[in-house]
Amino acid sequence: MSEVHDVLIIGGGSGGLTVGAQLRARPDAPAVTIIEPSDKHYYQPLWTLVGGGIFPRKDSERNEADFIPPGATWIQDAVATIDPMAHSVTTVTGRVLQYEQLVVAAGVQLDWTAIPGLAESVGKPRTGVVSNYSYDTVASTWEAIRTFRGGTAIFTEPKTAVKCGGAPQKIMYLAEESFRRQGVREKTRVLFMNAKASNFTAPAYGATLRRLCEERGIGILLEHELIEIRPDTRDAVFRLADGSTIVEHYDMMHVTPPHSAPDFLKTSPLANPDGWVSVDKSTLQHTSFQDVFALGDCSNLPTSKTGAAVRGQAPVLVANLMALRHHEPLVGVYDGYTACPVVTGYGKLVMAEFDYTKTPKESFPFDQNQERYSMYALKAYALPRLYWHGMLRGRM
Repeated sequence: MSEVHDVLIIGGGSGGLTVGAQLRARPDAPAVTIIEPSDKHYYQPLWTLVGGGIFPRKDSERNEADFIPPGATWIQDAVATIDPMAHSVTTVTGRVLQYEQLVVAAGVQLDWTAIPGLAESVGKPRTGVVSNYSYDTVASTWEAIRTFRGGTAIFTEPKTAVKCGGAPQKIMYLAEESFRRQGVREKTRVLFMNAKASNFTAPAYGATLRRLCEERGIGILLEHELIEIRPDTRDAVFRLADGSTIVEHYDMMHVTPPHSAPDFLKTSPLANPDGWVSVDKSTLQHTSFQDVFALGDCSNLPTSKTGAAVRGQAPVLVANLMALRHHEPLVGVYDGYTACPVVTGYGKLVMAEFDYTKTPKESFPFDQNQERYSMYALKAYALPRLYWHGMLRGRM
């Protein structure tokens, strides 16, 4: 027997909770139900600083139950299938949930097994392979940096879109500075092996980051895609743009795994050919099913997948969803705003903000395309508080 819900939200991450909180805060609030299997919630932007030895990983973790919006219903289950023609979602435990409107905020999945040798080696001290992209492995990053004695340190970025496009290189800057502090920099090669054709999405900030790499002796190798790890010999295989491969020995390697849409979305009618939920980039309404909306990492929105993007998307989605419920025109417009605070060292940060055009859209009355302590302090100390006490509570 099916259950009927006003607004059903798939995902209790930053997107789902923010939308749920903003909906419930309205005087005309609908009933809100959130499907989320995890009992923990993570502030993932902190993991760069955890990997750099600045914060303990426990600072990024909270109980999911503490952030379910007041009056909302939490179904602690996972989604198996979506049938938008029938306005229903089926969970892995067999519950059939009918909805009036559906919000998809399911995030991304990390495809650790897509690179042979990665899943079995990441976070294992003997392999030298680490990653900030998981709560379970992030502590291994700082241990590897702290104990590094020289050699080749590689930092990778896959071809796929990733959570916070700057994160694969943020930890590289912290590691490089740590190596200098530890007195091992002169006997260390630091390499950024990026499968993409540019080092950063927004060209203006990319030029600054290239200059910083040049000044610090960091090698940038573009269109070098990690396709295999041989942990026993600490060798990594990279595919180049022409299809040829090279083998690079590493002593430490930070890997950003390939990202993709969750499997239940890839096989659903909501997905585009790449597996992402297909929505109008301005209204966030699905391109085929008017009672479905999506935001955040699982969507096909052509902007960087960041918490700042979700913060810009959520009020637009809420306004348009409520307009639909009231049979009114959808007037909310999202311009692609996103932000990526690129940590470039201890106490240093370039605050990249831009929109769909990839041109800077900065919030502060100074040139953000420079390293600043003030922006580092914002990321390290202010933004986590704004996230827990503002964004997830529907206050911003």
